[in-house]
Amino acid sequence: MDATQWDTRYTEEELIWGTDPNRWVVSELGSLAPGAALDLGSGEGRNAIWLAAEGWKVTAVDFSRVATERGQELARAAAERLGRDLDITWRVEDVATAEVDRSAYDAVLVSYLQLPAHERRLAMRLAARALASGGEMLVVAHDATNLTEGYGGPQDPEIHYTSRDVEDDLQDYIASGALTVERSGRVAREIEADDGTHYAWDLLLRLKGRDMHKGEVTFG
Repeated sequence: MDATQWDTRYTEEELIWGTDPNRWVVSELGSLAPGAALDLGSGEGRNAIWLAAEGWKVTAVDFSRVATERGQELARAAAERLGRDLDITWRVEDVATAEVDRSAYDAVLVSYLQLPAHERRLAMRLAARALASGGEMLVVAHDATNLTEGYGGPQDPEIHYTSRDVEDDLQDYIASGALTVERSGRVAREIEADDGTHYAWDLLLRLKGRDMHKGEVTFG
């Protein structure tokens, strides 16, 4: 789906993803000291808003203008509830080609960015370039195995992948030590439905960065 199609979906549906942050984002990033965070594919802003409420300075990037405007509205409502401003910069850009500063973010989040392989690789490498020395990069998505073993989620196999696929996208970063894999695999997400409890399979990849832009080699 392109930006226009997503704009249409966001217009026709109300709060597609809800307002609560993703559980893996909370469990994996909740213990970090706040700094600068990049949320690639921020959608309606639930994770960006949570990060900002935790004290992070957030840059939220998504190619849907409708979703971004909705995120801004939700952020204003959250700020009123909290009684303080939330530091979020909202940008309407394609996550595969967005202009982001190198080594600028202490946390980079890529959450449920379901893209075909080529576009996914561009987005993951953009995320890696944005990560600061000592920063944490977290990738969460519908795992490829969810199509046959899990519940719900999109049904297009072209936009599913595994944590290993993302490791392959970033193989040169990992081989050089610019990124260290801290956690990689799939996790079960419990879903309560009218007919009972079901389980969806998500991929979860957490990487730690060092300064990958000093010296003679710069990855693209």
